[in-house]
Amino acid sequence: MTDAPHTPPTWQDLLTAALLGTDRRKPTPGQAHPTAHPKALLDAAAAETVRRRAGLQPGRAAPRLEPAPTDPRPRLPAPAARRLALLLADRPNAGGGGRRGSAPDLMELLPQWLAAANGHGFAPPAETLPALLDAARARTDLRPAVLEFAGSRALWLARLNPNWRFALRTTPGAGASLPGPEKPDRVTALWREGLFAERVALLAALRARDADAARTLLAATWPTERAEDRLMFLDSLRTGLGPRDEPFLEQALADRSRNVRATAAELLSALPGSALAARMAVRAGACVALDHTRDAPTLVVEPPHECDAAMERDGVAAKAPSGRGERSWWLGQLVEAAPLAAWPARLGGRTPEEIVALPVADDWTSELHAAWCRAAVRQRDAAWSRALLGPPSAPGAGGPGAVSLAERARLLETLPVDERAGWVAGFIAAHGLSEAFQLLGVCAVPWAASLGRAVVDALNIARDAGSYPWSFSGVMGLAERCLDPAEASRLDSLLTAPDEPEDASPGAGGYWTEAFQRLGTTLRLRAVMAAELRTAEPTTTQEPGPA
Repeated sequence: MTDAPHTPPTWQDLLTAALLGTDRRKPTPGQAHPTAHPKALLDAAAAETVRRRAGLQPGRAAPRLEPAPTDPRPRLPAPAARRLALLLADRPNAGGGGRRGSAPDLMELLPQWLAAANGHGFAPPAETLPALLDAARARTDLRPAVLEFAGSRALWLARLNPNWRFALRTTPGAGASLPGPEKPDRVTALWREGLFAERVALLAALRARDADAARTLLAATWPTERAEDRLMFLDSLRTGLGPRDEPFLEQALADRSRNVRATAAELLSALPGSALAARMAVRAGACVALDHTRDAPTLVVEPPHECDAAMERDGVAAKAPSGRGERSWWLGQLVEAAPLAAWPARLGGRTPEEIVALPVADDWTSELHAAWCRAAVRQRDAAWSRALLGPPSAPGAGGPGAVSLAERARLLETLPVDERAGWVAGFIAAHGLSEAFQLLGVCAVPWAASLGRAVVDALNIARDAGSYPWSFSGVMGLAERCLDPAEASRLDSLLTAPDEPEDASPGAGGYWTEAFQRLGTTLRLRAVMAAELRTAEPTTTQEPGPA
């Protein structure tokens, strides 16, 4: 009688023997016992590994990737492409803090290089796309410019790498191509069936090209939308806002969501001819009057005694913030929402400058002028902004109407670019740089010649006075990015360290010299970068093929 054939051990048998040890593993009847010796166990494991691998069935091949889209934009000139590679290869000093030295900060030049390249309409070399996406991932402030420059090929790459998925979230319609106006059925289908991000992108794109069509699309599904979605969709109406939006916004004043009602009221108040603006003008006018019985005409203020249901429907928040009086809170909202054009007729035909100059009784000046500031910003009224700003040489940081430098900065944004730069230059000449940082941030780049001269002169005065140089590091950083490169030659006379006053900060002269050297070098480098982008190349389109 022959012995029954031995069956090979299972993988689990071998694993158990390895865990327990070959001296403790008991033989299984009818099976070979590979655990008699460690070498036998390893031989059996090797044989079983080959058997297991040989028995695997091949997996299904993944579908072949579609090639990256062709970028039809002109090719980046070779000198500019080399400059881009240098900018992307630069990394901030890992040591942090400390003395910056006189070398330019290349990473701080990348945003303006991208802006200039986008202005020329160039496409990036394909090999730089990963580094561009990595830079945008690390710095959110770079994302809009990087994604505009990188184009559709960056989105193609972002779908393949989870680290770059931010590009799909940041770019409207990046997840899917948005249908054009020639395909109304697809527009309707995407609006009714698409994901929330796709619907937001669709509404924004449609609003930019046909405001009425976008509003009609939104109105069709408005009653069935969630409150948080209605708020986002309503915000898109800021683009192209006009009188034809008023009926829809008036209906939104009765919305179930307080935030939706407040947004609708804000949009209506930005339309000076709207019915809501007229209602607010009546309410605000009842609170502010001109008193002729005093020695000089004086504004008297009587805030509302209650916030009734009609006021709440028109967007007035009834509950005041902590530490704020209810009546002053209601007054500020009424004046902010009232059309500024109504005040001259209400106050004897006076101009905005004359109205702002009127004395206000009972310490209501700050509250009233602050509300007028917010109204001027909301309604983009340059005449009222000029009146509230006052002359740049006016004493105090707040001007005749603004309550803070931040308020002044917002008022400046309503003025034409040249006028804005001239006002800030006058402010710096009168008050120096210590309070000018926020104001400089709203000026167009590159700075106008008058503004650039005012900044450089003020820095030179601060250096000669022995001021602490690090107090002006923010302004110096702005100057490196915003001064016109043509101003570089004016800095040569500032590169020699002056004699330090006795009360100067120790070593301040050396730091100032380094800062001016860095500023001059950076301006010259910016000029070279601009010239590189203007270099013509014979090849005008990007090569096709995958990125």
